Amino acid sequence: MPPPPAAPVKSRRGLVIGLVIGAIVAVLLCAGCVTASVVYYVANGSSDSDADSDTAGGAPTPSTASDYTSCGAVSHPAEPTSKAVGMPPFGSAPKSGTATMRITTNLGPITITMDRAATPCTVVSFEHLAAKHFLDGSQCHRLVTEGLSILQCGDPTGTGMGRPDYSFTDENLAGARYTRGVVAMANSGAGTNGSQFFIVFKDGQLDPLYTPFGTVTAGLEIVDAVGAGGHDNSITAGGGKPNIAITFESVTID
Repeated sequence: MPPPPAAPVKSRRGLVIGLVIGAIVAVLLCAGCVTASVVYYVANGSSDSDADSDTAGGAPTPSTASDYTSCGAVSHPAEPTSKAVGMPPFGSAPKSGTATMRITTNLGPITITMDRAATPCTVVSFEHLAAKHFLDGSQCHRLVTEGLSILQCGDPTGTGMGRPDYSFTDENLAGARYTRGVVAMANSGAGTNGSQFFIVFKDGQLDPLYTPFGTVTAGLEIVDAVGAGGHDNSITAGGGKPNIAITFESVTID
């Protein structure tokens, strides 16, 4: 059973990604964590695998504003790893059609088509973050190439602990599959989505716990190249910082 990764420690659970490899061997590392043969931990605005309670800065405050209750939004107190951007207009999120996320990276452009019908809360959150330039200048901080093939991005701190000052509900989990090109939210448990997400560049098996909200429609070869470059093994539970740095120079949505 692998230990949690070497990462800045705070008394909050980190991102849990359960990976099933071969025969299933149940491993339960903490209350509320995924049960699977291998469990990887990476922080998503919170860290530490052994505590369920919120800590420094106080507990999250449920929003009472009518325009965000439909997405299960929760306001989080200011923390060194969070970036205040205010609440997205969750209540007025469009629930049909698609939106296009255009990411200009130092390695070239990546385009993600997002599904408003299946994930209206996730899409309006990214629209809000893009309008606030939340992701501009951020670096994809985690690459996994062993068993599971993902590139994790969306943390403006580059530490795996960064997030906006809110979280929101899961969406589109029924029958979720994490095949090549799928883009899904990273989280630290049910209903804890923030800004971190991962791009799958080889088909893999994951429990349906991570909101799949889009598909890479252009630029997946860039992710392939980053994957081929490997990582520094700095995360003891699996993966590490990509050896080929990939930085978001700008993110726009139309």
